[in-house]
Amino acid sequence: MDTPRLLRTLAGERTSRPPIWLMRQAGRYLPEYRALRATTPDFIAFCLDPKKAAEATLQPMRRFPLDGAIVFADILLIPRALGQDVWFEAGEGPRLGALPELGVLRDHIEQVAEALSPVGETLSRVRTALEPDRALLGFAGAPWTVLTYMLEGRSSDRTAARTAAYADPERIDALLNVLVEATWRYLAMQAKAGAQVLVLFESWAEGLSEDLFQRLVVEPHRRLIDRLRQAGVTTPVIGFPRGAGALVEGYAHRVDVQGVALDTQASAELGQRVQAMGKVIQGALDPLLLRAGGPALDARVDRLMEQWGDGPHIFNLGHGVLPDTPVSHVEQVIARVTGR
Repeated sequence: MDTPRLLRTLAGERTSRPPIWLMRQAGRYLPEYRALRATTPDFIAFCLDPKKAAEATLQPMRRFPLDGAIVFADILLIPRALGQDVWFEAGEGPRLGALPELGVLRDHIEQVAEALSPVGETLSRVRTALEPDRALLGFAGAPWTVLTYMLEGRSSDRTAARTAAYADPERIDALLNVLVEATWRYLAMQAKAGAQVLVLFESWAEGLSEDLFQRLVVEPHRRLIDRLRQAGVTTPVIGFPRGAGALVEGYAHRVDVQGVALDTQASAELGQRVQAMGKVIQGALDPLLLRAGGPALDARVDRLMEQWGDGPHIFNLGHGVLPDTPVSHVEQVIARVTGR
């Protein structure tokens, strides 16, 4: 059967084993990625080079029997497409320039898909090279997470962004709406280019009060997916409100995603309750345990498959593969899940 296992699972089918892909499965833990990355010092330029980004996407697919390939890109490509300066400092991470005026950002919305068309070309290249029974995933950073970087100019504890959400709600809501409009267009372009699953990474959903979570995460996600569906995009969506804790249940109930990714703190019971809503769940393996390896890793993999095996479940991590993770530990997990 050529229909990818990942797509069958997202459609609600129970398969003989869960499909598996890993967040950050392409990246610095792979020696071949490090060699490729060294050819282009500028990270943004690397992400927007379709030939090299496609190669990075395919590297883990050649090594491992993974069920899905996720396009190599970055969540901060959207601010750049909206007119904000974005660059990466070696050893320090992303930096963003001054936030443009709201009117300037709005003027760029219609241009986002064209500005990020190299990502579409990357997806097309990967889809051509990928076996038909393996799924291709596209993604975007979710509006609140991306806005925290746009407001604070770097990785941070997001204190300033959360304070602004309380102090200047009209401005923050207007900025979120710009990102909703830009992001659905970007994801629609990815679907057209060959992405069969779309992932919304809300990496900084943690620490939000229930009312802020509803306003900054749930409502933007709802609007974004509504806009996708109104545009005729039927591609399944996985939402990942990382760090949301018990608020994940409300997210799963209110947002029309097909899959809900869970982070490392998710309990067996929480996942089962989300499954009972008719949602596919994904994730929860601790990347630190993946790095540590050993019998404890095998035991946790077995436990996750046992506790969530009655409902559709995608095997994944609760966050991304860490750069110093031994390749053999990744092999250990994949073999445990797939039997290969």
